[in-house]
Amino acid sequence: MSLPAFAECRPFALGIELELQIVNRHDYDLAPQAPDLLRALQRSALPGRFAGRSTRFSVELATEICSGHAEALAHLRELRDALCQAADRIDVGICGGGTHLFNARPAVPRGPGPPPRTLAQLWPELGRQSALFGQHVHIGCPGPDQALVLMQGLGRFVPHLIALAASSPYEGGVNGGFDSLRQRTLSAFPLVGRAPFVLRWSEFEADFDRKALTGVVEGLDDVHWDLCPQPATGAIELRVLDAPLTVEKAAALAAYVQCLARWLRIERPFDKLLEPGAFDDVVYVFNRFQACRLGLDATFVDPSTHERRTLRDDVKASFDALELHAMELRAEDAIRFLRFELAEGGNDAAWIRNGVAREGLLAEVVRQQCVRFEGGVP
Repeated sequence: MSLPAFAECRPFALGIELELQIVNRHDYDLAPQAPDLLRALQRSALPGRFAGRSTRFSVELATEICSGHAEALAHLRELRDALCQAADRIDVGICGGGTHLFNARPAVPRGPGPPPRTLAQLWPELGRQSALFGQHVHIGCPGPDQALVLMQGLGRFVPHLIALAASSPYEGGVNGGFDSLRQRTLSAFPLVGRAPFVLRWSEFEADFDRKALTGVVEGLDDVHWDLCPQPATGAIELRVLDAPLTVEKAAALAAYVQCLARWLRIERPFDKLLEPGAFDDVVYVFNRFQACRLGLDATFVDPSTHERRTLRDDVKASFDALELHAMELRAEDAIRFLRFELAEGGNDAAWIRNGVAREGLLAEVVRQQCVRFEGGVP
């Protein structure tokens, strides 16, 4: 099965998808009411779309293609308001977070019929058994080779993005000791992590064809790499973010990715990492694990120099390096937002832990997550 041709897309165009939790308003456990919510959302003239997922307790919203931070934030706020109004009509709550704090659903038994044979059949089943919620960011690229180069460059910042977005320290009522339990869980799934290191589209197609010949994969929907090309839309997709607790955080994170993309494309600060074997997979896996486990307090090994520093310090250094590009993209407010969050605690995982320590009741913290998502202050 051949990949589609790489579509034309405006460089650095921005798109955002958010996977959100649906909870009841009695004990704030997950509520399987996605079909009811989607029926209540039947409305035109919104800057994006809503969709169901493989589970009935989650809804996905997606913006239209945006030029930058301000437009993306405006789209997200309008979509959020429509979503919250529809949720009110059916008496459910909506919140972010990479995992639900206390829901511990038993494994969903497999239905009748033959067992899944391909990843296309397996992923929906895995999704139903794992209450995971994330944010995806799409960045437009001028061509397929440029997309692959950008993917490899952004790979250096996967730990930064995991740590900034981390919002899943609890699962099944237990503090798992990770800032991002969502990413830890996904790491056990097939064909996740780093995409193959190739910089030419012809080589990527050949590698994919070899995978397709095994019968394991049938299309790019069967792989869940941290960064993946999307030829049908002329973009690359980042998939490592937990779902933030607010749309403001979601827009700021997406704008940060957009600024990184422009910096990497124009200044090419890490060209040495694009040489075969220069960016060691051991470093990639170590940095990724550290970010999941310790968030912004993680140890970061610089792939270029092997120097060690805190991830928090390297995030701050990236903000400084992006100053000009943030101005060009009109994303100063987004970087300012992330700088403030970094100074205040760093990520939503810290906010959740502080909330549990303060309230002592997980359901109350989920209620406050709903208030935050709606735009209020709990």
